[in-house]
Amino acid sequence: MAAQFQFVMRSGPTPGATFSLEGDQLIIGRDSSSNVAINDAEVSRKHARLTFQGGKYVIEDLGSTNGTFVNGQRLASPIVLKSGDVVSLGEQIVLMFEALSFDPGATVAASRKSIPGGVSAPAPAPSPSPAPQQYYTPSVAPAKKTNMMPIFIGAGVLVLICICAFSLWYIDQNYLWCTFLPFLTGCQ
Repeated sequence: MAAQFQFVMRSGPTPGATFSLEGDQLIIGRDSSSNVAINDAEVSRKHARLTFQGGKYVIEDLGSTNGTFVNGQRLASPIVLKSGDVVSLGEQIVLMFEALSFDPGATVAASRKSIPGGVSAPAPAPSPSPAPQQYYTPSVAPAKKTNMMPIFIGAGVLVLICICAFSLWYIDQNYLWCTFLPFLTGCQ
């Protein structure tokens, strides 16, 4: 059974771009000579290295400025990648690691269409079928709690101002200055 490995960019400068991984040692970086070249300021010139060992890719950070993360954990040492792992370079570049397995000798069930003359048409050549699609679901930050206290204080002050304004208007309209505020008006 043969396997093909690839990265699919989930977020970054070219979302949806695929990078086929072929070779024993691959460099991920901003440098155009990198095997997986990603032209973004968050990516170091030589950011990370992939090494093919025992039929699997091992990733290690090459002292990058913004770090290499696998499934949200910053790399401190090399780690073996599994299909579906999310590799982040810095905070903005997100790559999905995929291992597409297929068996070129597998039997494919297909209907045979008759050709005039009674000869059956040969079955079509088997085509490699990719592994089930795995989707990247970004982690959602918890909702930010809003401090409601300033809103309540502001509403309370506004109600208080309205009550005071209404009271002064009522006193003025009914000529009650001498009754409620004799010290201001000089009334006795």
